[in-house]
This record gives sequence, structure tokens and C-alpha cells, in this order.
Amino acid sequence: MNRILTSMAWLLTFLLAGCTGVPEGITPVSNFQLDRYLGKWYEIARLDHSFERDMSDVSAVYSLHPDGGVRVINRGYRIDKWKSVEGKAELIDPELKPAIGSLKVSFFGPFYGGYHIIALDPDYRWSMVAGPDRDYLWILARERSLPPAIQMQLVETAKRLGFDTDKLIWVGQTRPDA
Repeated sequence: MNRILTSMAWLLTFLLAGCTGVPEGITPVSNFQLDRYLGKWYEIARLDHSFERDMSDVSAVYSLHPDGGVRVINRGYRIDKWKSVEGKAELIDPELKPAIGSLKVSFFGPFYGGYHIIALDPDYRWSMVAGPDRDYLWILARERSLPPAIQMQLVETAKRLGFDTDKLIWVGQTRPDA
């Protein structure tokens, strides 16, 4: 019985770690400063996934939680109403200096997903984030839009890294913040 429980624990650990891993061949940014990343980010583009399907005006607010982690509030507009969800995040390896831009984020209890910042403006005005595999990609900005040249640069970077950029959804940001 102990062998079965040990095997199950290792399998669960492997599966959960796989959800926070970095896609092969991708390196998150280094010299990442979490305190500069905090605040509001607007979603400019994303690859489609069920939990944001048909949403517009998507944003995320990151703030420090009293326990030292990061509070995450994602918000978007779907079917004539605002929807939001609160989660938590933390650096995957907080002891690493300089810090690497890899976090694990949870909106559903003990299950975490990888949040890997793979491109970041030196002034933290925009970022590009990958999930645990190439099915998840977000382009984020501090403002509701990005200049076309920066959009093109980020799309080219994503394409070079193996993301299917033809499937990017460009997110409308037309409703006022409430």
C-alpha cells in the first residue's frame, strides 16, 4: 500500500510540476523585478482557451498579498456583463538571484499553471507571457493598446519561438474601467 501511495504522490508531483514548466526552447526573462511588474495590465492579444473565450476588455491586476505572495484579479467582459476571478501567484524560484520571470499562478485551489514572461519592455510597459506549453500566449500592456511596430515585433518573436501566431485573438479594449 505504501508503494502505491508513494507512486501516486510522485505522479501527482510530476503532473503538477508539468503545469508550471517552461515550454522547451523558451527562456523566461532574467533580472525580473516583481515589484515593477505589479499593477494593472491590459490584454492586447492571446491564444484562445476556454476560460477567456469570447471575452473582451480583459485585464489583470497584480498586487502584493500580506502573506508575501501576489494577489491576481483577472477581469473581462462577456455576454453583457463583467466577470472576474481572483487568484494567487508566486515566483517559481524566489531564491534565485537575479530573479527569473517565471511564476506559478492558481485560480483553482492547489492547481498551478506556469506564467513565464518571455519578453519584457525595459520600462515594464509591455510583456509577452507563455504558459506551460505553446498553447498559451498573452501579449500585455500597461495601456489599452500598443504601437503597431511593437505588436509586430512581439508577434515575430512569438512566431520564431514556435507559437501559432495566426491564431492570436486581438482583444478589444473599448469599455471604461469600472
